[in-house]
Amino acid sequence: MNHFSQLLNVCGVNDVGQTEIHTAKPLVLELSAFQFKMAIEKLKRYKSPGIDQIPAEMIKAGGRIIRPEIHQLINSIWNTEELPEE
Repeated sequence: MNHFSQLLNVCGVNDVGQTEIHTAKPLVLELSAFQFKMAIEKLKRYKSPGIDQIPAEMIKAGGRIIRPEIHQLINSIWNTEELPEE
């Protein structure tokens, strides 16, 4: 018991809940255009759409026209940590 008490108790810190952890860089970086393109290519056709009700066929059919828009939207959501209203 004494061994674990020494390991887990930090000198000078009474309340662990008040301790903050700072990282030097984000743990997960933004999705690159190449990663996004590869993810779209892996989408399977003839599957039920997800909660957004957008079938994979529609995303694939959009090609180079819609791909940058969706990529920008995903990275925006990732950076702001907020979903758009629509």
